[in-house]
Amino acid sequence: MILLHQGLPERRMGVSRLTEPMAVQVALNAAAPGYDRLYTYTVPAALQGQIRPGMRVAVPFGKGNRRRMAMVLAVTPLQEEQTADGRPMVYKPVTAVLDTEPVLTDELLALVEWLYEHTFCTRYDAVRAVLPGGMQMRLEERYLPVPPPKNVVLTEQEENLLRMVRQSVSEKERDALLRPDGSAEKTAVLEALTEKGCLVSAAEGKRAVNDSNRRMVRLSDAFLANETDFRPTEKQRLAVEILREHKTLTPKECAYLAGVSEGVVMNLVKHGIAVRVEIPHLRVPRDAVVTVSPENTVLSEQQQAAYDAVAASVISRTAAAYLLYGVTGSGKTAVFEQLIHLALKQGRQALLLLPEIALTPQVVQYFQARFGNLVALIHSGLSLGQRLDTDKLIRSGEIRVVIGTRSAVFAPLPDIGVIILDEEGEHSYKADQSPRYHAADVAKERCRRHGAALVLASATPSLESRYLAERGVYHLLKMTKRYNQAPLPQVTVVDMNEERAAGNGGPFSLALADALRENLQKGEQSILLLNRRGYHTMLQCAKCNEPVYCPNCSVPMTFHKANGSLLCHYCGHVQPPVSACPACGHDRLRQLGFGTQRLEEELQLLLPQARILRMDADTTMTRDAYEAGFRAFAAGEYDILAGTQMIGKGLDFPNVTLVGVVSIDKALYAGDFRSYERTFSLITQVVGRGGRGESPGRAILQTHMPDHYVLQLAAQQDYDTFYTEELAMRRTLMFPPVCDLCVIGFSGLWENHVAAAAKLFVKILGQVAAREQLRLPLRVLGPVPASYGRLNGKYRYRVLLKCKNTVDMRKFIRRVMAEALADKQFASVQMFADMNGDCGV
Repeated sequence: MILLHQGLPERRMGVSRLTEPMAVQVALNAAAPGYDRLYTYTVPAALQGQIRPGMRVAVPFGKGNRRRMAMVLAVTPLQEEQTADGRPMVYKPVTAVLDTEPVLTDELLALVEWLYEHTFCTRYDAVRAVLPGGMQMRLEERYLPVPPPKNVVLTEQEENLLRMVRQSVSEKERDALLRPDGSAEKTAVLEALTEKGCLVSAAEGKRAVNDSNRRMVRLSDAFLANETDFRPTEKQRLAVEILREHKTLTPKECAYLAGVSEGVVMNLVKHGIAVRVEIPHLRVPRDAVVTVSPENTVLSEQQQAAYDAVAASVISRTAAAYLLYGVTGSGKTAVFEQLIHLALKQGRQALLLLPEIALTPQVVQYFQARFGNLVALIHSGLSLGQRLDTDKLIRSGEIRVVIGTRSAVFAPLPDIGVIILDEEGEHSYKADQSPRYHAADVAKERCRRHGAALVLASATPSLESRYLAERGVYHLLKMTKRYNQAPLPQVTVVDMNEERAAGNGGPFSLALADALRENLQKGEQSILLLNRRGYHTMLQCAKCNEPVYCPNCSVPMTFHKANGSLLCHYCGHVQPPVSACPACGHDRLRQLGFGTQRLEEELQLLLPQARILRMDADTTMTRDAYEAGFRAFAAGEYDILAGTQMIGKGLDFPNVTLVGVVSIDKALYAGDFRSYERTFSLITQVVGRGGRGESPGRAILQTHMPDHYVLQLAAQQDYDTFYTEELAMRRTLMFPPVCDLCVIGFSGLWENHVAAAAKLFVKILGQVAAREQLRLPLRVLGPVPASYGRLNGKYRYRVLLKCKNTVDMRKFIRRVMAEALADKQFASVQMFADMNGDCGV
């Protein structure tokens, strides 16, 4: 809890009026897009010099002057301004300071403005994105009693409340009486008493998590200086000797080592022989041991060439972006290691981003073995306390290498030398909530500010990155050979139509089943990819053919055998299986498709002696599930690893010689123009998990469309040809990367309202474009329902704008959105804009 001094009138504080009056520009928390702007507040004389940019404050807002939390973005001298009718502008004062130190650095404050300008978010949405994990805070309004003014007139309710407050026997009881508790009636009484001078309100900031301290004991300075005449008992003497030896211990530790009770130790405190102290306790492990020297790493010729190109930028402090295109197993991680080592030798820091939490255990283990406790991990799976402690260690300089997922791109490193995005084409680098940023764009901006090198690395780069590399925006670096000269896995495409015609209705073709048996006999490991969770993917009526849909979404529910329930993978709705069709009432339902739960079951029937590890969102709910599972598989405790896409990229298991893609066809038709690209990338990456050790690898790709060119090119691992084919299609249809795509989304509880709002937006866009005589290239598609027309109870529509992502275009879109939001038709509809978002979600 943080409760700091409020701004009171100057005459009561005795502060000199000679101090130059100051003002702050703030971003208001929970500001709706319609009134999101910078607000100016004055700094009371009592708070002069206490407020700095990057600190949170409480401010009065609106006609009722309700307290709102805000982030200070700038502190400036107060300017005398006038209203439109010539009267002096009067600003409200800041009421409380909620932080003792800035929680955002100058660079992070600049990134707030960058996010606001580039992603169509509110300013406080941007603040929330860059604010280090664990530093979130909520504002509570607290009322305190003061002597009432003379002759004040109170209602019966007001008198009753004040009488109970006066009769309260403790501060806790008093605070409970004066807490609004969400009651409108009680809030009105409290506000009335405040206006009449019987109460004062105080802004109280409560952090989501506080610093962790351990309560310890040590010998007092007076005792050590022989300034006490207390003579300890025999048991107390034993405890004293333990404290002399260990200096500081918890009471429990001291009692255990001395062989006495904790009461004996606390008696030492009571008599002044020992004192209690609080020692900061870190909630993140700090026991990493360096076992490998980066100086001993030997790079291949291609690795060295890639390293030399990027190193020149790191050494010269020149901002530059590099696309490192390296086949699976080419040794990109060793290049990352050497670049990070170089940045550290230059006295700078490094940031390595990964697309999946599942990849972090192996990668962190690799880099901690080389850089020890200089390495830290940031991702959403950590507790708030762990993220808070990690942030403190980064700011203190104890951590200089940050590894993490998308949000780690905002780590407050003061002097970045290199930022690396591994598997840069992964869609998980794009945020799907406001602010809708891409980690690569934020990384480019940070590299520009730091004079750092940006490395975008992948065996299957995104089309956008490859396109920019060909145009000279990025420097293209290639690593076309595996580090150990091992060949890429040989891929066999199996036509599942022929398997079905031959009477094989199971999930495994004969070729894959035989290969799994052979691998098991040889003591080698296998990986099976099926990118669908659950047991059956849907239940379908045998009469009307309607699936059983989620009641909140236009999505069929998946049957999970583990808990015998139907589960929606979008909103999380859970219900028992139905016995009749909800649409027509027919009592015959078909179970269609299969997910990872059934895959595991079929594997156990096929290979009873095999040790099977299933990895999907259902088996990795705990924080250490990824690390425990992958560590066990790497140690040879399992023979087969089966799972969803989390097992498909970035993992290195030398004993894996067989990869099976059980079913991938549906991914080609995901309703998004990037579906071919994502399918090609997933197949290529998972195939590359095999043959990374001494034994060659092989892969089996099962499909009902064996002649599809995407699957054929993925089987050949021919990225260059795929890029050429896909770019030609994108150019014909005019989709990124040959243009930019801004998705305008609309959602609400009533479909007719949402559809009407989307149509109105297109009409207003045309009016604004005509009024301003728009000269920017722009094509408008829609409005149309989203691929999933209803999610979590809300109907969803889309308008697609094909354009160029320029400052002028973003300003134009903002003006259109502002005009649309001012219309009453948008009162029940939410709207967002997402530049280069997914049009099919």
